[in-house]
Amino acid sequence: MGENASFWESLIYAHPTCTTWKQEAEGSIYHLASILFVVGFMGGSGFFGLLYVFSLLGLGFLCSSVWAWLDVCAADIFSWNFILFTICFVQFIYVTYQVRSVAFDREFQEIYSALFQPLGISLTVYRKIVLCCDAEVITLEKEHCYAMQGKTPIDKLSLLVSGRIRVTVDGEFLHYIFPLQFLDSPEWDSLRPTEEGIFQVTLTAETDCRYVAWRRKKLYLLFAKHRFISRLFSILIGSDIAEKLYALNDRVHVGQGFRYDIRLPNFYHVALPETPPVQP
Repeated sequence: MGENASFWESLIYAHPTCTTWKQEAEGSIYHLASILFVVGFMGGSGFFGLLYVFSLLGLGFLCSSVWAWLDVCAADIFSWNFILFTICFVQFIYVTYQVRSVAFDREFQEIYSALFQPLGISLTVYRKIVLCCDAEVITLEKEHCYAMQGKTPIDKLSLLVSGRIRVTVDGEFLHYIFPLQFLDSPEWDSLRPTEEGIFQVTLTAETDCRYVAWRRKKLYLLFAKHRFISRLFSILIGSDIAEKLYALNDRVHVGQGFRYDIRLPNFYHVALPETPPVQP
């Protein structure tokens, strides 16, 4: 214990204490470096947050290096600050390269801004999703069918980017599919990964449409590697199916002006005003 105590005492008290403090302030370069450090550590997260942090910290360490070289004339202080400046500079270049490599086409950027960015999905995760569909947007001409009832196999998951799709069954109209909605979310959700099936509805383009398609097997491989992406698609597909059910709900009537509400399956509510009884 005595040896340990003497070690700590020598570590703390061996150095001479400051008897007099410098009256003059350090140069402007030192204070500029301190300001850059304070502002730099206020940076946020993400790619652009990292660029902000590393750029300001790098400038701060550069100013400290200049201050150590010109004012303090201390080689060790200069060396450490210059090494830290070099590290920040290399990190800045690396993050800049990553940002440029994650650039997307306009349509994929719109999908990210509308669907994935509000959920807090980073560009690196979104890049994996885009690469899974080969970064390709497919065109479907007007009155062409995306799927035919009883014929088209369920082998992909597609997201409508632009246009409008009409959904029918046995020639009867069900609902429309609008941009940023999945074309085949009910079919996708109805099958297990090892099962196969065919469409029970017909999907026809009412206008010229463009959509993104993920192949079923390739997307399941992505889910197996990244469970977070699997949960993300479960949320998006579930929300999409709910929107389609509510669209169908507006078309389900049960005679005499009563409309069936899928939210309250045991009740009906009046969609049309009641007509007063006719007096004899």
